[in-house]
Amino acid sequence: MTLYRFPVFRALPPTADFWAKYVGGGDPEAYPGIGLILHVVYGGAAGGLFGVGISLVDFRSERQRDLGAIGLSLAYGLALSVFGTRVVFQHLLDEELEPAEALVFHVGHAIYGLTLGTWMTSRERSGDVYE
Repeated sequence: MTLYRFPVFRALPPTADFWAKYVGGGDPEAYPGIGLILHVVYGGAAGGLFGVGISLVDFRSERQRDLGAIGLSLAYGLALSVFGTRVVFQHLLDEELEPAEALVFHVGHAIYGLTLGTWMTSRERSGDVYE
């Protein structure tokens, strides 16, 4: 999500704004490292929560597990995106995204969700892929 967003949007993730408003003060542009690190940590924690949740689902077959995990992870990524726009931006940061910014924000979360689901369903080990 962070890697997709940064070159396309050319702005720091909202974690820099959050840090500037609630911890460090001043301009979010003064916290690029903290903003990026927090964004990666947030994505990792959210991915871990998804991993725990998906492990509790009893799928009937391996195919259903793969497709279900990818579908649920996409929905999860989009739910995080809606949470970000409705709660983080509007209520915590008192900001609203422009339409072009919102598009990049939502697509980034969709990519995050699809990547998470694909990663969760991958059973390949190093060296086994092309055998």
